[in-house]
Amino acid sequence: MKQRFFPLLVALIIGQMLVAQVHITEADPATWTTEKLRPYVNQTVIFDFPMVVSTAGSGSCIIGPFRRFQPENQGVTGSDDYKNTQRLNASGLFTLSGFSGSHRAGERIYGLKAKVGSSPNQLTWLSQTKVTDTKTDLQNADIKAMVNIAPDCDECLLVCGFNVENYFTETGCDLCPTASEHKTQRKKVGAALKKINADVFGLVELQKGNSALAEIAADLNAALPGRNYKYFSDDKPGTTQKSDFLYDANKVEPIGMYVKSDKEVADRKKMVCFRQLSTGERFIYSINHFKAMNTGDEARRVAEAQSVVNLYNSYRQNALVRDNDVLIMGDLNSYAMAKPIQVFTKAGFLDLHRAFHADSSYSYVYGDLAAYIDHAICSKQLYRQVTGMAAFHINSDEPRSNSAGQGGDNTMFRSSDHDPVLVGLRLDSTHSSTFDPYVNSANMGVDSISFYYVYTRADAEPIVYFDLYNVNGYKVCSTTRIKYHGDLTEERTKYYTLSADNPNLPDEVKQLLPLPTGIYVLRFYSDGNVSSHKLIVQ
Repeated sequence: MKQRFFPLLVALIIGQMLVAQVHITEADPATWTTEKLRPYVNQTVIFDFPMVVSTAGSGSCIIGPFRRFQPENQGVTGSDDYKNTQRLNASGLFTLSGFSGSHRAGERIYGLKAKVGSSPNQLTWLSQTKVTDTKTDLQNADIKAMVNIAPDCDECLLVCGFNVENYFTETGCDLCPTASEHKTQRKKVGAALKKINADVFGLVELQKGNSALAEIAADLNAALPGRNYKYFSDDKPGTTQKSDFLYDANKVEPIGMYVKSDKEVADRKKMVCFRQLSTGERFIYSINHFKAMNTGDEARRVAEAQSVVNLYNSYRQNALVRDNDVLIMGDLNSYAMAKPIQVFTKAGFLDLHRAFHADSSYSYVYGDLAAYIDHAICSKQLYRQVTGMAAFHINSDEPRSNSAGQGGDNTMFRSSDHDPVLVGLRLDSTHSSTFDPYVNSANMGVDSISFYYVYTRADAEPIVYFDLYNVNGYKVCSTTRIKYHGDLTEERTKYYTLSADNPNLPDEVKQLLPLPTGIYVLRFYSDGNVSSHKLIVQ
């Protein structure tokens, strides 16, 4: 009797183990809710779609099937986009306990195996097949490639706007660091600026006066042979935060007046015209730091935005300037759809975050919600001379414990609480380009989707960004950059393939292939142009 009972008991135990490990699949992660795990309370589940980390740190963290965004970054307050973002932020979040190691926000967890707790939104980590190594990717990043600047492009400029989080050289004031904290901050900010290696920097949250600028310029000139960074001297000493410029005098020179607006706050809205030495072309650069959001006084930031527009309209008429090309950057303390930003867009300026990355861009994380308050906005005249734009995510996704004030290391990571924003420029008064997108539906199927761009500019390769939505309007996947996969034809046509064998596709897109059958909308963003195409996958 015992001999018969023992194999039966083993079989029952194995059966229970097999039943307990449930594979969770979801054709559209954006429609996921944690309630779908209620049948598996106290069981082990394996997710067959990637989970995204929302909180940086070690141990417990918040995860979900998509990145969480500030609603006002995705839509005007009260709009459908705003409400949909609110709903998504609350619908599919888990608390993951026991997640080993330190993790950055935005990491993707593949093949997550976890035990569901007594509540369906409580998970205990058991294992995973892979976690994206975003830190190594950033360490190895080609900065110029991020903004589509060719290595040998002599007529191209790299411009960076960066909030360096209270970079003060003195101690003893309310915002000043200790001597030890400043030593760490100096190394971390220096490492970030060295990696970026921009031709022009617009820096925000500097100590008033020249001590901070002088220190940063000296460190960069020592670290980057061949550079000759200079700065302006116009502010009286003191501890007030300010905005200012560092520029490589071997690449550009300031012309005309150096002007500023002191509307609402002083020394934080500045503008200068730079002339590129190699081409003689020029552009106006405006670096800004608007009044803090925690004041709750949006009307004052609206006034600041209007003052920048007014300053530009006046400054461009200067006899030495005479140029309509303007790039407006800095910490505007306003989300993408907020009223201060609408001042610029209603005046005809273009939001480069939106133009190049649609609704996937961010530079700052607050309350685990991503958004961008560090802006890159330009005039229509300059827009055709922008090669690309990107936020360099070395800070916003990092645990706060790695900051200088928390005893962080000497690397570029968490050198600030804001990400640097990068813009590539190819200054040319005659430069223009036209992209006419077409979808090649003949090669469309469940294994891959092929499409191509026909473009008229022969001297550069177009960058393509795209979002894929299902028929219900939920985003299935998004890329920040995709290179062509195929041959260049005589008609200057480049083919792009969404397939698992395309080495240029990011892992998170490959994980979704083959696509389930259905109707999709493929939305392209290239050279600032936006177009949508219906796809039917059979």
